[in-house]
Amino acid sequence: MAPVIEVENLVKDYGKVRAVDGVSFQVEEGEIFGFLGPNGAGKSTTIKILCTLLKPTGGKARIAGYDVEKEPDQVRKQIGIVFQDNSLDDRLTAAENLYLHGLLYGLPRKVINRRIEEMLEMVDLATWKKEVVRNFSGGMRRRLEIARGLMHSPRVLFLDEPTIGLDPQTRAAIWDYIHRLRREEKITIFMTTHYMEEAENCDRIAIIDFGRIKALDTPERLKQQLGGDVITLVPANGADLGPILTKLYGLEVKPTSEGLCFRVKDGASFIPRLAAELGERIKSIHLRRPTLDDVFLSLTGRAIREEKASATERLRYSPHRRRH
Repeated sequence: MAPVIEVENLVKDYGKVRAVDGVSFQVEEGEIFGFLGPNGAGKSTTIKILCTLLKPTGGKARIAGYDVEKEPDQVRKQIGIVFQDNSLDDRLTAAENLYLHGLLYGLPRKVINRRIEEMLEMVDLATWKKEVVRNFSGGMRRRLEIARGLMHSPRVLFLDEPTIGLDPQTRAAIWDYIHRLRREEKITIFMTTHYMEEAENCDRIAIIDFGRIKALDTPERLKQQLGGDVITLVPANGADLGPILTKLYGLEVKPTSEGLCFRVKDGASFIPRLAAELGERIKSIHLRRPTLDDVFLSLTGRAIREEKASATERLRYSPHRRRH
């Protein structure tokens, strides 16, 4: 079976700024596929191209075998979209928002009424069917937007930062619904996020920064590529243990605000050895498993940015400027 999403060397320029820089990937039927990266990395731009809202500067993209540039109407029939910003009409009821969406997609009225009941039940909003949306909480609005995106039974659902601005508890609840709809609706989900813990829900992740894919794999394999557990050691009495750790154990030690940070394959067995040999020169040792934040830091040289990249920051990125 052919991939439901195929992207080949996709490029999008805004004047001197290259927002998407030669992106290529495939998404299989039924996957939860994630774009992980900071705001301004090119995630939303890629989604807008795939959803036929933007035309690419170069490259190709297909959804369910249809070309996003040459066959946009066919592509739109295959997809549902939940945008980053709220797009519901808060003067209408939950049912009226879904009904209007069904009409726009040309669904028969009997089908629309049935799908409204099914979708509201799925996202636990059936009792709020006749309530105007302005009275909904942020989490309820997000769930209703997901229900709306599913009204016409799409093959692919695009979720652009689906839980941005929501509290952790509501984010977890939204993800329960996303996993449930993948099981019950049997659709492919393509999402973007800059929340590391949220990306763990994906079957595969593409880490993107400055419009380029830095790595693509399952969350677990991406973390395994770092080569071991992360240990943070705090020296006692200001002892300079960095050179000693490098000389005795061949470790690459990085000073951080928390102490000396390094990686080893089996931290649980290494720590007792370290404590026995360095003894009182150690104040404390902390062990943790690698995270996606560590992966991003390793690939880009910095922690993920939560602020939007400004145009000035983009223009400072020299590879983009050299192309123009």
